[in-house]
Order: sequence, then C-alpha cells, then structure tokens
Amino acid sequence: MEPMSLQDFVCSLDPASLPRVLQVCSGVYFQGSIYEISGNECCLSTGDLIKVTQVHLQKVVCENPETGQTMVLAPNFQGHFSLLTGPQSYGTLEELVSAANQSSKKLPICFMSTYKIATKARVVPEKQPLKLVAVEMHLGTCCARCVLDTGAQQVLLHLPLSQKGPFWELEPGTHRTLLQVLQDPALRDRLLTCPALPWCSQTLRPEYKIEAIMHMRRSVVKIPSTLEVDVEDVTASSQHIHFIQPLLLSEVLARGGPFPLPTEILEVPEGPPIFLSPWVGSLKKGRRLCIHGVASPSWRLLASTKGRKMPRHFMISGAYQGKLRRRPREFPTAYDLLGALKPGQSLRVVATKDYEGEGLENPGFTSLAMGDRLEVLRSDQALGAEDRDTDVLVCQRLSDEAEKEGEEECEGDAEHQEQIMLPLHTPGGFVEELSDGRRYSLQDLTVQFSLPCEVKVMVKDTNHPADPLTSFPGLRLEEKIVEPFLVVSLDSKPGMCFEIPPRWLDLTVAEEEEPPSQPPGSLPVATVEELTEAFYYRLRKLPTFESQAPPPRPPKSKGLSGQKKQGSKEKGIKSSQILELQEPSLLPKPKVQTWPKTTEDSSNLYSQTPGCKKGLRPTKPITQDLDNEHDYEEVVEKFPKTL
Repeated sequence: MEPMSLQDFVCSLDPASLPRVLQVCSGVYFQGSIYEISGNECCLSTGDLIKVTQVHLQKVVCENPETGQTMVLAPNFQGHFSLLTGPQSYGTLEELVSAANQSSKKLPICFMSTYKIATKARVVPEKQPLKLVAVEMHLGTCCARCVLDTGAQQVLLHLPLSQKGPFWELEPGTHRTLLQVLQDPALRDRLLTCPALPWCSQTLRPEYKIEAIMHMRRSVVKIPSTLEVDVEDVTASSQHIHFIQPLLLSEVLARGGPFPLPTEILEVPEGPPIFLSPWVGSLKKGRRLCIHGVASPSWRLLASTKGRKMPRHFMISGAYQGKLRRRPREFPTAYDLLGALKPGQSLRVVATKDYEGEGLENPGFTSLAMGDRLEVLRSDQALGAEDRDTDVLVCQRLSDEAEKEGEEECEGDAEHQEQIMLPLHTPGGFVEELSDGRRYSLQDLTVQFSLPCEVKVMVKDTNHPADPLTSFPGLRLEEKIVEPFLVVSLDSKPGMCFEIPPRWLDLTVAEEEEPPSQPPGSLPVATVEELTEAFYYRLRKLPTFESQAPPPRPPKSKGLSGQKKQGSKEKGIKSSQILELQEPSLLPKPKVQTWPKTTEDSSNLYSQTPGCKKGLRPTKPITQDLDNEHDYEEVVEKFPKTL
C-alpha cells in the first residue's frame, strides 16, 4: 500500500476491518516538548507503529465552495443530502435540457431550483428535487413534464422551458443521511445539497478521533485524523509484532482478571522499601511475575513485638492459620483501664505498684498495695480537690477468700466486697488477671475481643514455614486495615506466593503471551510480612485511623510544686502551734522508738504490730507528732552566726 495522509486513510477505512497496523512515514513534531494537547497525541516519529483499534466521528466541517464559508455539523445531524452532478447551474429549464442533450444524457433527469416555483397546481419549495420526464407541448406552450415526489403521492407538473432558475442538476438516487454520505468513498469531496442548509452546494470534511495502541504506552493513544502525517498500512506484514502495553498493578486490580496473568516487570517504584521480606530484593526490571488473583480475605492486622528493646512490626494476613493465646495486658494508669473496659466483658487486674491514695481530697480515693486484686466496674465522677468533679474508675476490691471460694459465692456475699474509686490519673501500674488458656485462630480472636490485644503465637502457620511470630514472647495486635492485595509469585521461585498491596507497591508490568509455569496443587502464600518502621507509622496515619477520635487527656493532678507549697504551709501552721506550747530546744530530740518493745518470748515479736489487712488503707493522721515527721538538725541559731 502506498503512503497516504492520515486523514485520507481514516476516511477510506472500513470500520469492520479494524484493527489495522500503520507505520508512520513522515512524522510531525511540535516545538517545546509538547507531547499531548487536550488529551490528543500531537507528536509522532517516523517509523512509529500504530495499532488502530477504534475510530470515532467527532464533527463534520461543511464548506461553501463558492464563498469559502464553513460551519460545523454534529455527528447526529438529521438533514438529508442529494448529490450534484457538477458546480454549474442553469438559468432556465431550456438551458438545462440543452446541456443534457449535448452530453447525450437520456431522460429522465433530476434537478432542483434554488427558488420557489409557483404553478397553478401547487408551489414547489426551494431545493425540492424534481424529475424531468419529457419535453412536450402543453396548452400551446413548450413545457417540461415533471414529477414531484412528495412521499405520499407523485404530482405531475408542466413547467415552461422559459422558467427561470437557477437550476442544479442532481444525480439520480435516493436522499442520503450524513453518515451514509461519509461511509460512501465515492461521495468524498463531491458537491452536495441539503434543504436544511443555507447554501445551494457544499462539501463535507469529517474529522475523526483515532484510538490506537503504541509500544510502551500505558494508556490508549488518541490521535486526531487531521494530524499532518503520512502513514502506510502494514497490517499484512506485522502479524508477528506484539505491542507491549505497560500496566500498573492497580490497573490489573481494577480490571479484575483474567487470572493467572503472566507478566514481566518493567519498572519498580522508587523510594525506600516498605517490606523487609526476602522477595523484595527480587522485584527488579525484567523479572517474570505471575499474578494469581486477589487475596482473600482483604483485611490485615498490624502487630508489634513485645519484650524487646527495639520492637519489630508485622502485617498479618487474615488468612493466617497459626494459633494464638491471649496474654495479660499491662496498663500504666487507671485511664488505660477505662479504655480497655468493654460492655459485657469482665476486666480484672492486679496492682503492680504501691499507690498512696489522695485521702485528703476524698476518703473514697483509696490507697493500693502491690498485689491488690481489682475488678473494674464502671466510670464515674467524684468530688476531688478544690471541690471539683474528678473522673474516677469505680472498682471492686477482690479478697483472697474470693479467689478461693469462687466467683459465685463472692457475688452473693456483699459484706466481703468493697468498692473503691481510682482517679483516672492514678499512676499505679496494673496487669490483667487472665486465666484464659484457650488457643484462638486469628479470625476468632478479632471477633471475640477488641483491639489492641496482646497474644502469644503458640502454633505457627503450617502454610508459611518461615513464620517468624512463634519466636517472640508476645505480640501486640494493634489495628485492622482493609485493603485489596494481589497474590503473586516470581518465575524464579514459583513454589512460594506472596501478597503485594498495589496501593503502596504499584509495579509497572507488561502482559506476556506465554502461560505461566505453575507446580500442581495449591501454592502456599506468605501470610506474615515484616514492615519497615517508617511504613508502619505511615499505616498508622491512614484516614481510617485518623477518623477515630483521639482519647481525651487524663485530668491533671495537682502539680508537685503546688503539693509542696500546700504541705509546707500546713506544716508551718502546725509547727507554730506546737512550738507555742513547748519550750524551744537547741538540740534535736532523739528519734522516737517505732519498733515494738521486746518481750521475753521472742516468738511474739510481731504480735504487737497492727495487722496489715488488705482493704481500705488508713491515711496518716493530721495531728501527727512533729517529731515523728522528721529528724532534721535545728539550724535557726547557727544561721545568724554565719552572717
């Protein structure tokens, strides 16, 4: 096929013959590195191959050949066109008949008038086609016998040969729509007439948008047919050519198949890695990658290790088959207990630190000793310092007898139960009292318990031989994320699959025609991936997590300086009151004996010490002896001497 302009090729193209492969014979370039204009390709190089897949009519430019005026017709234009025999018009019917005789044309011939023709029978509209059947005498006048086809009937008219025009000769045939004219190659560049247009004659010039595939172009290329390039149809000699069309993994995911899909990696996104798995280093340009489908289920858990100075972070698939056992949770403050309290679930904890209650503020603010057992009941408010409402946790102190007799007997005996209040800013540590030795699957664990949750992996996932989670003393399951992943495998290691999130690791690949080589049976999938620290915190900043309201800051207790000032003020008042009743002494008094007196029977040495019964701890009396508070040297007199 000889080279032709792109416009001529598209106008003569039969849409049923698509796709067609074209080679650019002469390219066109725009200055300034412009590659696309309004989404259309504007630069083609000589030698480029284009695989045309679709052709769409954009508009039709209608031009008056006499004046050069143009107007644009929409593709859905409803007018009908007739074909003119030539650009010449005739002033009278006699000139029309004479021209037909000279060209040896036989009657009948078709013509039209650019003006209305009034006869006794009716008025012929302008541009209405008429058929001249014969020339004969009518009422003593030489007339042209014509037939007017109105669609419903045919009307016979006798027009004198002296009838003035101008008249235009028409090609015989039916009227054609716009699309019929454009689809007929014989009517290209021919003069046409249409009653719906203001001109007697016009030519039509269509403009198309071409959709094509080019080498290494990710999306479909859109080329205007008016682009001034010459092309050659090389479809017959290019059957073996495969057009490489890059795809993103996100596009493969959106397309939804077909799977398995053999591909080749064309480009790996730049940036720091997000996984610390061994397969990350194998994702290189030129490696073959087989996409097996969308991973199921679509949810993942973020987990961090416990018991190490530098925690490691993992993403655990919902398909993880290992067995997990719950571990006691640790709570640094009472406020953390409030966050872990769930309706319908019992929460029992053991104090891990001594805590001296704020009895001066409220007698209900109880002290705690290490080892005290509590059951968290609810949150409430109590009157605190400066007569202000303070958020507290209402807990029930559990005695050792309750642990031995059982929970049912303790609930029935209300006399042995004591309710206490802990301000939310209580700094004492707590650990969950847990007696659950059951082994859970990951799915059951997330359904029955809320996150975060601390667990120990007891049995590793059998489908993942390199499961690293069993080597850690504990895991903290942080958050659940829902994100589609693709199950893929490398051609170099077809026996092991792993999951890639296109949202964060969007590889550029190209489809391959060769089917992938797969071992028989189902392939194991790595269900645990270690995350880099940067990517882990990036996941924690996702909108799904940001939409969760942050916990309110716990109420602040009185500052240390305020406590010191208030304490010193109270001590000063007490000291002045006591010193008024006592004689001033220059030397410090000997320390008061606080141990019990020794008796003859040493076995009763501790019998005189008050029993330290677990329960409400008595606060220190306000009227405590000044000498019992401290044993500091009196330097009041020595201080002036040093001056």
